[in-house]
Amino acid sequence: MFRNIPVVTKNLLIINVLIFVATWVLEAQGVDLTDIGGLHYFMASHFHLYQFLTYQFLHANLTHLFFNMFALWMFGCVVENVWGPKKFLFYYISCGVGAGLMQEIVQFADFYLRVSAQEPSVTFPELFVVGEQLSNQLNTWTTIGASGAVYAILLAFGMIFPNERIFIFPLPVPIKAKWFVLGYAVIELVSAVSSSADGVAHMAHLGGMLFGFLMIRYWNRHLDAHFNRSDGKEFFQRWNKWKTKGSSGSDYSSQTRTEGPTFTASTNEADMEYNARKRQNQEEIDAILDKIRKSGYDSLTKEEKRRLFDASQDR
Repeated sequence: MFRNIPVVTKNLLIINVLIFVATWVLEAQGVDLTDIGGLHYFMASHFHLYQFLTYQFLHANLTHLFFNMFALWMFGCVVENVWGPKKFLFYYISCGVGAGLMQEIVQFADFYLRVSAQEPSVTFPELFVVGEQLSNQLNTWTTIGASGAVYAILLAFGMIFPNERIFIFPLPVPIKAKWFVLGYAVIELVSAVSSSADGVAHMAHLGGMLFGFLMIRYWNRHLDAHFNRSDGKEFFQRWNKWKTKGSSGSDYSSQTRTEGPTFTASTNEADMEYNARKRQNQEEIDAILDKIRKSGYDSLTKEEKRRLFDASQDR
């Protein structure tokens, strides 16, 4: 079963587990990976920019690791099969960074409220002076975990398959993915407001979902331009046609202002064949994804798995 997990999801699972084991081993040797790689508050003396990446692979305990990895496996497999590995990995890491940025903003607001409660007259520039003076104490404000990125994957599943019904313990009946995602977001928001001292970075979870939502909206409006090689091929095909036309002695740019571009019948036929082939390929992929949703990835034939893999490489 493990070998059927898509490549990026599989490697993320492996890396998170290995780093969790390394944290235990190195802790016995006196090395604190949480302090080195955890995301510190930006005014803390141990803060480094690389921590926006490394904090995503550290976990506090086995329970923390298990639930994050279970959700990554459950929803990440499907999302990666739909998007392809490059787009999936970019989304995962970017949303993890976005979650970290949200956590930094929340911690800054918390720091301001604490300082102003003791010294109401403190100004904004003075806030940074106070932060520098307390930089060593602020090292305790550390965030770790893949939860922000995982919540973004959960959001992606809900946006890709909003009406897909899923079973969630302990609910006795399946619910649509969109309501499941919305429910989680509401729970996190309520938890962030009502339980600020529970040690969980609820706003980081919401930050991951927010960045994921904005990214998916952008991709939907721009038709995956940065991850679809067919768009680039089409651009260069047209560029070569225009370049060939220009080299024949005519000024193509001036013609477009007066008459508009003209295309031969053979060019239109080539474009029609390309678009028809593209639609047919997409229909085949949609049918395979439909089968995954209904019967799972293991129900695919070897040819269907190969077809899905080849399509993912083109994204």
